Amino acid sequence: MGRIRARDTKPELAVRSQCHSMGLRFRLHRKDLPGSPDLVFPKHRLCLFVHGCFWHRHHGCQYAYTPKSRLEFWLPKLARNTERDKENEAALVALGWRVMVVWECETRNKQALQNKLSGIIERLD
Repeated sequence: MGRIRARDTKPELAVRSQCHSMGLRFRLHRKDLPGSPDLVFPKHRLCLFVHGCFWHRHHGCQYAYTPKSRLEFWLPKLARNTERDKENEAALVALGWRVMVVWECETRNKQALQNKLSGIIERLD
């Protein structure tokens, strides 16, 4: 697990590239915000998280499988990840930020990703 990166992952780079090509400007991994969001759009007061389907338990996704071995390790670990996500989202909302999540599986189709990001930004304006 030491080789699992927290930033500059392939899905995150895809989202960053798409946002930049759409003319959106953002800040990366602001440590002064709860959860250190992957992308922060200060102009829109929007925090965007790019979650891995396995690590953050994307409900109904084929990539959010449960490992077959060492369940005593994995189940509490994955449950704590989702709990932490909810805590961070609640803290950001309390600070007046909007929170959106882009899932890893949504970054595989470039057109679908662009449509999702366009929809997010249109709702803000």
